[in-house]
Amino acid sequence: MRFIQKGYLYQLTFLPRMFPVNCYLVEEEKELTLIDCALPYSHKAILQTAHNIGKPITRIVLTHAHEDHVGSLDRLKEALPDTQVIISKRDSRLLKNDIRLDADEPNTPIRGGIPKNIKTQPDQLVHEGEQIGSLRVIATPGHTPGSISLFDERSRAMIVGDALQTRGGVAVSGDLRWQFPFPAWATWSPELALQSAKKILALTPSLIAVGHGRMIENLSAMLEEAIARAERKWGEKEGEFLAKRAR
Repeated sequence: MRFIQKGYLYQLTFLPRMFPVNCYLVEEEKELTLIDCALPYSHKAILQTAHNIGKPITRIVLTHAHEDHVGSLDRLKEALPDTQVIISKRDSRLLKNDIRLDADEPNTPIRGGIPKNIKTQPDQLVHEGEQIGSLRVIATPGHTPGSISLFDERSRAMIVGDALQTRGGVAVSGDLRWQFPFPAWATWSPELALQSAKKILALTPSLIAVGHGRMIENLSAMLEEAIARAERKWGEKEGEFLAKRAR
């Protein structure tokens, strides 16, 4: 495991050289919030890191319900039964292996590793704008229908799950990077992902923390370039989708 700290944010990376999978601990005054749960065996390292920091994990927030983001959820909940598990209302259905689409959603299959045997039930279902400690919930659908990002009001750091990737090059979810193609292969709606990337850019985050790849500070120029590349691929479809939703 690789461990990197940036201010209030701690990045834990599993399989850093082969298939980097990140989760994050966000430090509050008296407690920690865990963002995502990485792989099934990751619970021991997560718990040990929290012990080393010296504060309890009181919340687990899931950016979305893919297997590499919820892998150790059940084991963490067993070890920390009083910890609150939080996910978006929309992706709480994926956590139960429900892949049905809503009528107003793009009619494309939900991709990626949808969990099949998660026992843990969420304690809280969140929406855009809600506050979780120092973190504000930002709806960033596209990779999955209910993907969320978390914006730290203190530092302006933003944990975006798989809305973006930095491994293999900075890219909007769904934009294939051959050095690391897996986030693109697992993306449900590139058009919505493009909208979400623009939303992230508009918040001018000081740091982006992704599900796959290193944290990057002062990302604006690289993100603008990634958005421009995605617009060349999906801009027309994005416009059609926005027009439909406006009717």
